Amino acid sequence: MTKTRVQDIGPFRGHSPDDERPLGGYATLMGAFAALVGGFVAWFRASGREAPARMDERDLVLVTVATHKASRLIAKDRVASTLRAPLTRYEDDTGPSEVSEEARGRGLRRAVGELLICPYCVGMWVSAAFAAGLLVAPRLTRWLASVFAVLFGADVLQIVYKKAQDAM
Repeated sequence: MTKTRVQDIGPFRGHSPDDERPLGGYATLMGAFAALVGGFVAWFRASGREAPARMDERDLVLVTVATHKASRLIAKDRVASTLRAPLTRYEDDTGPSEVSEEARGRGLRRAVGELLICPYCVGMWVSAAFAAGLLVAPRLTRWLASVFAVLFGADVLQIVYKKAQDAM
């Protein structure tokens, strides 16, 4: 039995005729993200909490750096490949403690695999979690974000140190 791909239906026809683009899986992931955000917003409003008028600049910087590092850990870290393995295939080592992988499978499995190997893509989910955390548990969220931010700084220093060693 041949399954019909979303890109072969109506207005999507012709989008990617020669490529396996899991558009239905992407739609499912976008729907899941929207449902999670919508559910959080509904719960937050029902809880009687007040959202701040704006985020503090220090929190923005902290969660930006933390989102970058957490996203790279999820998407590229060698040790975290254990979590991605059911959805990906190892390709090569690409840098200090990082690997390159490709998504495998079809449909939703492939879409989730693509999400998990893309630090830019998974960054949206991570940043939303940090932002929600700042509203609900700011102290804990700042602590966790600080761990990722310090790890990022340590990574930068490791790279600088290695380059300095290699230059000698």
